[in-house]
Amino acid sequence: MAWLLVVVAGLLETGFAVCLKLSHGFTRLWPTVAFAAFALGSFGLLTLSLKKLDVGPAYAVWTGIGAAGTAIYGMVFLGDLVSTLKIVSITLVIVGVIGLQLSGSSQ
Repeated sequence: MAWLLVVVAGLLETGFAVCLKLSHGFTRLWPTVAFAAFALGSFGLLTLSLKKLDVGPAYAVWTGIGAAGTAIYGMVFLGDLVSTLKIVSITLVIVGVIGLQLSGSSQ
């Protein structure tokens, strides 16, 4: 259950990163409100998961999901550059996240 919280927290991290961009430096109200909600949810779930999990693997999985999710979202929806190297790199991040998840505590 703790790993599920980390995964959801990582997905929420993607949401807050995207909303941070869309807020244009906190000058747009609704993306700023969404950023705050996603950030609070993400940090809250990560905090709960850390009651059961080792901090290193949990944090790495959280940031890996957030980074890969944000990069993928940017390429698909925001017109970010798509390249073979970027796709291979995101794949390596995902493989690393899976490895860290498997190496973490069994909670």
